[in-house]
Amino acid sequence: MKIIKRITTWLEIRASTPAYSGWVLMGIAICFFGAGINTMAGWLYAISGVSFALLGIASVLPPRSLFGLVVNRRPIESVTAGDNLMVELEIVNTTKQSVNLLQVADILPFVLGKPQQAAIETIPPQNSYRWVYYYPTQRRGVYRWHTVELGSGAPLGLFWCRRQRDCAARAIVYPPVLPLVNCPLIDRIGQDDSLNGDPRGKPLQTANEGLVRSLRPYRIGDPMRLIHWRTSARYGELRVRELEIVTAGHETVIALDSSANWEESNFEQAVIAAASLYFYAQRQQMQVQLWTASTGLVKGDRVMMETLAATNFSEDATNPLPTSYPLIWLTQNPLTLSSLPDGSRWVLWQSLQAPQEQAVVNRDCPGIVLQSEQKLETQLQQTFSS
Repeated sequence: MKIIKRITTWLEIRASTPAYSGWVLMGIAICFFGAGINTMAGWLYAISGVSFALLGIASVLPPRSLFGLVVNRRPIESVTAGDNLMVELEIVNTTKQSVNLLQVADILPFVLGKPQQAAIETIPPQNSYRWVYYYPTQRRGVYRWHTVELGSGAPLGLFWCRRQRDCAARAIVYPPVLPLVNCPLIDRIGQDDSLNGDPRGKPLQTANEGLVRSLRPYRIGDPMRLIHWRTSARYGELRVRELEIVTAGHETVIALDSSANWEESNFEQAVIAAASLYFYAQRQQMQVQLWTASTGLVKGDRVMMETLAATNFSEDATNPLPTSYPLIWLTQNPLTLSSLPDGSRWVLWQSLQAPQEQAVVNRDCPGIVLQSEQKLETQLQQTFSS
């Protein structure tokens, strides 16, 4: 059966193969031809001859109908895992005749899903057909595929053929971002910066050009870094520096231990945590970058999300871990926690295969040990002891 299927596929792509109705007509033609040999009746030869001629014409017409079709693809916009990809194809008929009864199949990579198909009734001459479909995504990643198949059995439906067109596609599916209301891992770094200044000896400065400094009551959504703690303690309510923004001070790096060997479920959570912490730090008006073993330091929302979409565990460690910045270290290896730069924080995923392994704790770098049975969003917002 596999050999027959391979032969049929080869014929469909390079020539044409009989459809079910074609096989039936071929059998009838052979029967009439055999009956004509036995009876020497001319009308039996005529029927068989007409049938074979019809089969010959039907085998040539479908490939000819696909000859002048050109497929163009529009760029695919990036989406977040769980949303739908919008894929848009344009099939252009460059010939002077209509193309009827056409089937189009977009051959998606197997890791993304099954091929998507559409039936087109007719494409007028020198015209085009726009095909848009939406495909659900479940997992982050950078997906590439190159093939669109055109199939037709027109006009008689006795033979079927397929022709492949090279039409490259690239779809980026971002990891989801958790809507963190607070995150002590980030907030404590901001508080420590306000009290201690830059660990390299550069005091924090504030932007005062053209701005009037004042204090006002805290509003939901105000960065924790702008809270004036002494005044808040005196009044018994949070007071915020208005129009005062930290302009000098060190950057914070979200570092993903992508060169280590992870359990797949833990690594996917770590990628989600990295994206969520990055955007939360931005909302707190902190300077933040992302680090992975293969890309090094990257900055910018789009570049960061594309990096997280493409990253995998057990990557080649081509870029050294930065030591001049405090890190938020996301790892499954507890042995790495003792060598973090001062002022760093860490998030540790416990391995299900070795849950008894304990973290080698650096007391200057507190962090969180995550439990697999609890929600990631809840655990990232929990307090920790320094």
